[in-house]
Amino acid sequence: MKISLIIPVYYNQDNLPPLYRDIREKLYSHTEYEWEIVMVNDGSEDDSYKIMKELAAGDSCIKSISLSRNFGSHAAILCGLSKCTGDCAVVKAADLQEPTELVLDMVKRWEAGYNVVLAVRKDREESKSQTLFANLYYTMVRKMMLSAMPKGGFDVYLVDRKVIDVLDALDEKNSALTGQILWSGFKTDRVYYTRLAREIGKSRWTLKKKIRLVMDTMFSFSTLPIKAVTMIGVCSFAGSLIWAAVELICKLLGLINVSGWTTLFIFNLFSFGVIMLTLGILGEYIWRTFDASRNRPPYIIEEESGEERNGEK
Repeated sequence: MKISLIIPVYYNQDNLPPLYRDIREKLYSHTEYEWEIVMVNDGSEDDSYKIMKELAAGDSCIKSISLSRNFGSHAAILCGLSKCTGDCAVVKAADLQEPTELVLDMVKRWEAGYNVVLAVRKDREESKSQTLFANLYYTMVRKMMLSAMPKGGFDVYLVDRKVIDVLDALDEKNSALTGQILWSGFKTDRVYYTRLAREIGKSRWTLKKKIRLVMDTMFSFSTLPIKAVTMIGVCSFAGSLIWAAVELICKLLGLINVSGWTTLFIFNLFSFGVIMLTLGILGEYIWRTFDASRNRPPYIIEEESGEERNGEK
């Protein structure tokens, strides 16, 4: 059986050599499997792709791909999945925070008949701020969007050829690949591990990217934004009717004086805020629809190394 490792790379020049040594030591010795490594450079401006090409030149199992710019990890992983030739593929980060031997545990579960195997974090050796955001995000996804999301979340996973073909056919932009895997509903199992602290390099997982992930997940797999706006609109309408009735009664009873401008101003300001929030949410949906209608590719490959040895040319 052929096992493909998909490794998205973004500013990981210092991680790649020890990562490769770790893979050779812990995976290559299992000769019952044929191994393939597909590294995808997601627009890194450091020497990541140079090192990737050097590794590919010395190992016929490695295929290195460089995208024309930073398209995001979703696109980089999708590119790797579309280029791999294994019977199944394991998506693995390049930052050495997941134990490499975890791949073997996932492959064993796949051999037992599962189409998808999730590597779920049971604990984290990371800062409290990173842990807090991750727990908050996965709790929100599990409660409001995808009930199948594991409590600890997952970034590393195995998918077999059937699932790879489905993900490639979906070809969704502005979405979360992990959400698509859960949404697809294939037979799924889990293995658990402790996420290690990062020892080499600096994480590029910025607050902006975290917010983008939350928005992509919410707008792609939940009707919560529309339902929330609808509920606010219903409450505002009901409140306005009650207020109108009270004002009319007070007017008929002669209880209204000139005062009340402050209350009216606050109510108008609140109404304006609700309208702008509604327009913003609708705009997010419209933008995603427009972006999909343009049919632009989710990624653009600038260069490949190792494809000749893998029989693609």
